[in-house]
Amino acid sequence: MSTDTTASAPVTAVLGLGAMGLPMATRLSAAFPVHAFDVFEERRTLAAEAGATPAATPAVAAKGADVVVIAVRDQEQLESCLFGGGLVEQGAADTLREGAVVVVTSTVGVDAVQSVAARLAEQGVHLVDAPVSGGAVRAGTGDLLIMVGADDTALDAARPVLDRLASTLHIVGPRTGDGQIMKTVNQLLCGIHTAAAAESLALARALGIDLDRAVDVLGQGAAASFMLADRGPRMVQQYEVAEDGTGGPELRSRLDIIRKDMNIVVSLAKKAGVATSVAAAADQLYQLAMSQGLGAQDDSALVTLLSPRTAK
Repeated sequence: MSTDTTASAPVTAVLGLGAMGLPMATRLSAAFPVHAFDVFEERRTLAAEAGATPAATPAVAAKGADVVVIAVRDQEQLESCLFGGGLVEQGAADTLREGAVVVVTSTVGVDAVQSVAARLAEQGVHLVDAPVSGGAVRAGTGDLLIMVGADDTALDAARPVLDRLASTLHIVGPRTGDGQIMKTVNQLLCGIHTAAAAESLALARALGIDLDRAVDVLGQGAAASFMLADRGPRMVQQYEVAEDGTGGPELRSRLDIIRKDMNIVVSLAKKAGVATSVAAAADQLYQLAMSQGLGAQDDSALVTLLSPRTAK
């Protein structure tokens, strides 16, 4: 009896090999043929070491692919990967076959994903709006939460890849943009909870409480949250940075990423006519951190804005 190898092991391209893209490419390459692209050669080398086939351009990676997974920072990078521009000479859309499906895992906003979907539809390419949550470690183990907005045709084509990456897959709705909407709501809480954790620990430090103990106590009571459990220990480590800059937490979630997401939150809420004053306050805190040069640091560095490392 013949089997449909395309459905069971789709040829997959991963565009963007950053903090999320590389572990996703690693996870997928253990099950499917994977072609991987990033603008930085060293990231392509790491993907090759993980079992993927490196590609010099998105167009090369996407040629012959059944599913193209995109894991980039923002709308500009998304459009560059697909249609060229910036550091990308030839976008994936130049070689995508009719019937292929593009899976957008990035948080780029409703308007961005709908615009891209319309352009791809002109050449018979489907799009699955599938922003992810869970972080790099969970991306590498297939333990992501994925929020999907897609019609049945696109979803069926992408299902093997989505199932490989997700432990929890929620089909939010049939429209392109439904996934982005759900992720925006998710990020509203994540951004607020991270900012609240930073304020709590900054206050504890100012009042002379041991921060390791504070994280432990807060994590066992009604104040507990995933963001406190995840970011809290890294906020403590922010105060362990030596004078030469060594030490401190591993860079896992850049502050400029959550700032970008909170900007999407505030903009979408304004468009919907919903007051989100707490989210707006958190957004301003991230913007202040950006102005202090913390954008490229782990977002746990927010605590040092509120309570500097040199503070007594």
